[in-house]
Amino acid sequence: MINPDQQSALVAAAQKTRQLAYAGYSNYPVGAALLTTSGEIYTGVNVENAVFPLTICAERTAVFKAVSEGEREFVALAVVTRDGGSPCGSCRQVLAEFGWDILVIIADERGVVHQALPVKDLLPHAFGAKNLASGG
Repeated sequence: MINPDQQSALVAAAQKTRQLAYAGYSNYPVGAALLTTSGEIYTGVNVENAVFPLTICAERTAVFKAVSEGEREFVALAVVTRDGGSPCGSCRQVLAEFGWDILVIIADERGVVHQALPVKDLLPHAFGAKNLASGG
């Protein structure tokens, strides 16, 4: 588990990095910040492409950056979206690969935390079209 200061720091890092997202097609920028057991934080953003299957989510970007630096054990991941949207199924599956107990903190662009739950409890909470239709 993480303490409130660590949670706030992760949400703030995800908020900050969200500004770097490349989301010109969906206009749904996402930022993520991943805390490893070594204490490092890896950030990620969504990077969209005109060929939609080539798009990558912020959560997976953060995980892949961490893995590419030799990290394999994760404590928590903060995800910041416009409206507190949940990670997609692909991201949840990638997180599950590294641990069912990784805490996933889901916040909106103001930093308000909507949910904080382990990957094992997140799976029923799918991201969907309702999130993309909420503005733009």
